[in-house]
Amino acid sequence: MRKKRNYKLEILGIFLALIWLAPFYLMLVNSFKSKREIFTNTISLPETWNLDNYIEAFQELDFLRTLFNSLLITVSSVVLIIIFSAMAAYALSRVKSKISTVLFFTFVAAMLIPFQSVMIPLVTVFGRFEMLNQGGLIFMYIGFGASLSIFLYHGALNNIPKSLDEAATIDGANRFQVFWFIIFPILKPITVTVAILNIIWIWNDYLLPSLVINTPGSETIPLKMFFFFGEYTKQWHLAMAGLTLAIVPVIIFYFFAQRSIIKGVSDGAVK
Repeated sequence: MRKKRNYKLEILGIFLALIWLAPFYLMLVNSFKSKREIFTNTISLPETWNLDNYIEAFQELDFLRTLFNSLLITVSSVVLIIIFSAMAAYALSRVKSKISTVLFFTFVAAMLIPFQSVMIPLVTVFGRFEMLNQGGLIFMYIGFGASLSIFLYHGALNNIPKSLDEAATIDGANRFQVFWFIIFPILKPITVTVAILNIIWIWNDYLLPSLVINTPGSETIPLKMFFFFGEYTKQWHLAMAGLTLAIVPVIIFYFFAQRSIIKGVSDGAVK
């Protein structure tokens, strides 16, 4: 017998989707309106689709330089998080001992520590070593992103049989070759998940860059947007255009990687 469609759930899903999409709709349509039209006609489509807002916001944000800064920090941090977390998780999953167990649960417990509790000591220590710059920011992101990434990799590695390691070792591969040429390619789904989670977090992070970066021209997009809003508080047409420019890169990346994220999350679940 054919299963009856549950129209109530479908309607509820559509309703929730519309609620979720409403802020994006308002941001997008208002980014093409004039300042006057935003306050007189907020919800409807613009009378004329004007790109002047984007041109002015692009210039005021110094968007190309700011985009490069965000890309540099995000890509460098995520690549290093993936490399170090994958290697650490592999060692913790393959070497079973009391020390490895303690280390793993230490990483898991670190996820529960709120950033605000270590914020001031962190900035003080890094300031003494003159690392309040982009390099220091990348180093901090590696530390804060490693815990969750190791947890996800560890769960996926527990589902990969050790017989693969043993077979590769018999064929003459060393531990480094076993990991990078045999194990790491199998971890592609969870690697995509780790990349997406960290990219969205690092790309949108404002608090840590605001504490670390104090050199003009080195700002990330969220930090630059903060100053942009401070300067153009009442010019919402420019603010909406700037916000749209800021979220486009991460949305593009997400749509390219969305096929792998569901499988990656399931692979990273601890059984």
